[in-house]
Amino acid sequence: MGRVTEPARDPGLQPERTRLAWRRTTLACAVAASLAGRQTLHAGPGTLSALALSLVVLSWLAFLAVAHRRVRHLHAPRPPLLTPRAAAAAVVCVMGAAVCGAAMLH
Repeated sequence: MGRVTEPARDPGLQPERTRLAWRRTTLACAVAASLAGRQTLHAGPGTLSALALSLVVLSWLAFLAVAHRRVRHLHAPRPPLLTPRAAAAAVVCVMGAAVCGAAMLH
């Protein structure tokens, strides 16, 4: 029996679509962080709102790091699968930003 070889990766548009999806999500998080900053400035100085804004910005930066790493891996001929740890980190970052943003509205 011969050795089974994996077919070459399709150089189609799928990697580009995935890359664009990560960038779109990063941009949406940046807009959310900017709106949180605007809300903080509009509401006046306060310890709770400044803390929430700091957490929103930190979660955005963490998501940016996860997304940048994933986009960088997509350039490989056979990119590795997204690890459960990276996926969980992305979810925690987005949910953390949403919770802190919601806390700022009250």
